[in-house]
Amino acid sequence: MSADTKIAELLTELHQLIKQTQEERSRSEHNLLNIQKTHERMQTENKTSPYYRTKLRGLYTTAKADAEAECSILRHALDKIAEIKSLLEERRIAAKMAGVYSDSDPPRKTMRRGVLMTLLQQSAMTLPLWIGKPGESPPPLCGATPASSDYVAKQGDKVAARVKAVDGDEQWILAEVVSYNHSTNKYEVDDIDEEGKE
Repeated sequence: MSADTKIAELLTELHQLIKQTQEERSRSEHNLLNIQKTHERMQTENKTSPYYRTKLRGLYTTAKADAEAECSILRHALDKIAEIKSLLEERRIAAKMAGVYSDSDPPRKTMRRGVLMTLLQQSAMTLPLWIGKPGESPPPLCGATPASSDYVAKQGDKVAARVKAVDGDEQWILAEVVSYNHSTNKYEVDDIDEEGKE
């Protein structure tokens, strides 16, 4: 199955999940309105009877179940989005290695730093979102969580790389991983900020 076909299937599944989310939200709205009306009745009567307590307990239990169902659908949709982004990135890397570019993804030209920072900011805003369940620890490289000692960055990952300049000084650059050599434990990276190159 080609990447384009797989992406189209994933987009169709994502569309269905978004529709399911809306249906779930519409269904839970009725219950939330009942909770609000029950609270208003309790305030008007100025007392909390066992009847209202029991009714509210049932309504809140249903609301919690509805919220968990919606949350489950949204998590599934986020997984689909991450899968689509992964396939697009794999396709971009394969095209870069083959030297083939589409009109929408031309070969990278030297960019001014302002443009580069804007692209970096857009990329950061679309990073996969991790939403943990209660008691669940964040995965490596999520926020300030460090990677495991045997972690190897994947081809195409954006990194801050410490490199030696021609004059022997070390400096940090914004780069993209090209490859990793296991025998030397060194990465080959491509400097994204080519404006600084002489």
